[in-house]
Amino acid sequence: MIRKTRGGAKPAQDKNAQVAPELPEVSVSDDGDVRYLHLGTPWVQGSMRIRDPFDIDLEYVQRMMGWLLFADPTEVPRMHAMQLGLGAAAITKFCHKKLRTKTTAIELNPQVLAVCRSWFKLPPDSSTLQVVLADAAAEIKKPEWHGTVDALAVDLYDHEAAAPVLDSAEFYADCRNLLTEDGIMTVNLFGRSSSFDKSLNQMAEAFGEEALWAFRPTREGNTVVLAQRTPRVLQGAELEAACDQVQARWDLNTTRWAKMFVPARDAEAGTRSTGKAARAKVSRISKGAAE
Repeated sequence: MIRKTRGGAKPAQDKNAQVAPELPEVSVSDDGDVRYLHLGTPWVQGSMRIRDPFDIDLEYVQRMMGWLLFADPTEVPRMHAMQLGLGAAAITKFCHKKLRTKTTAIELNPQVLAVCRSWFKLPPDSSTLQVVLADAAAEIKKPEWHGTVDALAVDLYDHEAAAPVLDSAEFYADCRNLLTEDGIMTVNLFGRSSSFDKSLNQMAEAFGEEALWAFRPTREGNTVVLAQRTPRVLQGAELEAACDQVQARWDLNTTRWAKMFVPARDAEAGTRSTGKAARAKVSRISKGAAE
């Protein structure tokens, strides 16, 4: 049985304050050893294994760490990882605790941050961890972020989980501006084939076709795309060795990654995620705003 509890309390309303955009109410549900985050609907927006709060639970979120395939492990602790959208803070916690990178998350909804701190073991801000409450589209335009991010995770969906809320060539160009020369962006794409193709076209306009790689979709229909600031090829024995290294060093399950990692145009859109199978899983795992 799934137990639902409400998240952060709503702040008192100031009648003289400017009206802010209405944000969905955040709730939490537990199912055995797994805790889920919801934004006003049954759609799963993130999860955590209660006994292993700093591991990554969802398969597609593990694939969001695919940038590690291209990284020198000895350099990872000196890198800067950024997440657009906090979700259940899985990526933020993993980068901060497991990779020991400088970690920044940008989140619009203060309730999400409060719930992550109360229910999902997100540590407080420190010299190596910062959560910025802001609109990601505006925040990433600020010059102080440009050229500073080695690994950028983008998983921005609204409470209906229909399509990315930021998905234009201009937005992806702004994302590219954040990256260092060897920096990589990972994006979760979820839903219909037409939506996937549209998103991929926008990324190709910003990054170039040769810079795009992807994992084939999960059973739930999540396709993780990698976009490189500087295009690099990783295939065959070199790819298999990189997968083995990531699994051995950071305990991510990369057993199938070498067979699933292809040029982005070869990855199929997760069309079945909009069908009966995905709807049957809605109370457990469907998709998420960034973890």
